[in-house]
Amino acid sequence: MELQLSILMNVIIATALSGIVGYEREKAQKPAGFRTNMIVGGASCLLVNLTYVLSTSLESVFSVDMVQADPIRVLEAIVVGVSFIGGGTILKSPQKQKVRNLTTAATLLYSSGIGISVALKQYWLAAGLSILAVLVNFVMGWIGNKLNGN
Repeated sequence: MELQLSILMNVIIATALSGIVGYEREKAQKPAGFRTNMIVGGASCLLVNLTYVLSTSLESVFSVDMVQADPIRVLEAIVVGVSFIGGGTILKSPQKQKVRNLTTAATLLYSSGIGISVALKQYWLAAGLSILAVLVNFVMGWIGNKLNGN
């Protein structure tokens, strides 16, 4: 029960921190905003935490030698899954020969990193990443618009 509550708390933290990032995307009226970033961050945290639960469960039933857990594979699967979702946000503009929403797709991947950080109990890192993502998206977006005359 204690482990479940700890995982739930981590997922809540990851969801909230990813929500900060998503809020900026929502305000910028991008296709993957508040809720999507929250779900990506929370789900990434959940999947990493469940990997620990699964491997310890299997080790209690089978011998440790039979269970070969590879946490790197979980991270790879999260990156692939989130990248697939991010790919759906990328659009080619018909008026211009320009691709749009790459930053939003990258932000989803960034939110998954926030979730993974929380799952690994790297809370300060996750909080800092949330702030950094907002700064990059908002401030650098504003500077980019000024440089492009928008």
